Amino acid sequence: MRTTYDGLGDFISRLEAEGELLRIKHPVSPVLEITEIADRFIKKEGRALLFENVIGYDAPVLINAYGSKKRMRMSLGVEHLDDIACDIQGLLELSPPESIGDRCSLLAKLFSFRKFPPKTVKSAPSQQVVLTGDDIDIRKIPVLQCWPHDAGRFITFPAVFTKSLSTGRRNVGMYRMQVYDAKTTGMHWHIHKDGAANYHEYRKAGKRMPAAVAIGADPVVTFAATAPMPQGIDELLLAGFIRQKNVELVKCKTIDLEAPAGAEYILEGYVDLSETRAEGPFGDHTGYYSEQAPYPVFHITAITHRKKPVYFTTIVGKPPMEDCFMAEATSSIFLPLLRTQHPEIVNMDLPQEGTFHNCCIISIEKRYPYQARKLMSALWGTGQMSFSKMLLIMDEDMDVYNHKQIVRHLLNNLDPEQDLVLTEGILDVLDHSAMQPLYGAKLGLDITKRVSGEPKRVKLKTTDQKIPSVSSLIRGIPDITGAAVPFSDTKLKMLLVSIKKTQAHQAAKTAKAIWINDTSSYIDIIMVLDDCPDLNDLSYVGWKMFNNINPNRDLVFYDNGKITIDVTKKYASEGYHRQWPKELHMDKKTIDKIDSIWDKLDIDV
Repeated sequence: MRTTYDGLGDFISRLEAEGELLRIKHPVSPVLEITEIADRFIKKEGRALLFENVIGYDAPVLINAYGSKKRMRMSLGVEHLDDIACDIQGLLELSPPESIGDRCSLLAKLFSFRKFPPKTVKSAPSQQVVLTGDDIDIRKIPVLQCWPHDAGRFITFPAVFTKSLSTGRRNVGMYRMQVYDAKTTGMHWHIHKDGAANYHEYRKAGKRMPAAVAIGADPVVTFAATAPMPQGIDELLLAGFIRQKNVELVKCKTIDLEAPAGAEYILEGYVDLSETRAEGPFGDHTGYYSEQAPYPVFHITAITHRKKPVYFTTIVGKPPMEDCFMAEATSSIFLPLLRTQHPEIVNMDLPQEGTFHNCCIISIEKRYPYQARKLMSALWGTGQMSFSKMLLIMDEDMDVYNHKQIVRHLLNNLDPEQDLVLTEGILDVLDHSAMQPLYGAKLGLDITKRVSGEPKRVKLKTTDQKIPSVSSLIRGIPDITGAAVPFSDTKLKMLLVSIKKTQAHQAAKTAKAIWINDTSSYIDIIMVLDDCPDLNDLSYVGWKMFNNINPNRDLVFYDNGKITIDVTKKYASEGYHRQWPKELHMDKKTIDKIDSIWDKLDIDV
């Protein structure tokens, strides 16, 4: 039996009953201050926060509601995420699909089979207050400015409802929305999303496109808006399937669409297909600012809401963040679906350091030579898996979640000449490392055991070498701000080096100088990073690497078997002609302000 919620308020009550909610009554600004407080909680898996006194606004703000494994399960109404995966697996086994098309069709039928499709009701809490004409002012909603260099305030948790012009099928997606003025926002449709596909249908037909935006819907509906559903499959079927209960919808007041009846706010409006406006920059989930670019404009024709609405939002940035727990749920729930195409897959992890699209770790049941290579090619052509920049394939007896064990295994077994696959393909729009947007290098690592028909790995040196001091390796080399050998007991030795980069190709020059100092040939791999505060924080190092590496440019192999990994920022003189983004950091003024009121907040992380 699943726990279901009548609306966000019902979920808030459950959070409070479970000791998972903290009410903050001290006045706090939605400009940066809520972000700084929430970020401190999120990094320590602290409680959900309900800000009841937002300066300048009547509505409270809920944030970090999904920000722990427990709350993620609570939001979906289950004891274990595997419960949902097992339900999907059981349905798929009723009639195994023979093709991708069959799979998508079967999925829609199976979700409908459970008899929980969305249903329309005549009246709804989300329409207790209806604002049209001059009464519309989205600036009266406490939308956050999350980071200092954001272009303004952004709605970050919207469930955006559109429908296909040709088929009439509904799509629910999540796309950030920059607030421009009282009646307009941006609509940040990525080109590979279904919402953008619908947009292009209307654009081709020369018609403006209606859209409805639900803020603070049932937590399952908000989650479903982020799910990587096959194209053309209604996300509300997934929400109903998870809830084991229909999602109730209500007809919008000014457009021909339906929206969640239990939402806190509904924004009704349209996108004018002839209009774009500069959107961004925005502090994104990569931990960097995404650059400014032209995006469609959403015009609001009505705002409806509950009598006492709660503004539901999130912040994104350097991991761990709230969205990391949503990604974990997504990979767990959709694993059975991925297995229908790739039955050798045992388990999968999207490590938080990879920020969804930069790294995927997969264990497989290996049965034949080069099976890992085959899987890499297949995954790079499968839905949103095609945006994965790095795929690491390993044997089924390894734990995909034990990242330190995986790194050790790599450093004890990797044969660079045989185990690495370099190719090119489509990338996520937020990947800034590539030489051009949306396309760049990809890296596959095959660390599965060799089977008959595959060449043996080269014999690596032993682990009992005499260890030189780190100081001797970097002696006399300028601009190095730190160095560390994270694993001294592996066959391949890796040196992490932090530099203050001031010129092109500085990483290569630094590595060359270290090779000269390393007279005993102890170090095999040198990874060079921009000024890094703590090289012993391997999670931070991994985040830097996954974000900043363009594999066919930044992996340098030498004839003597040595490798340099350059994950520093790139300059135009290095062939990089895009704008390297800024890392997300809160400004000192806001940090100091929150430090000064922390005791008054009466909170304990």
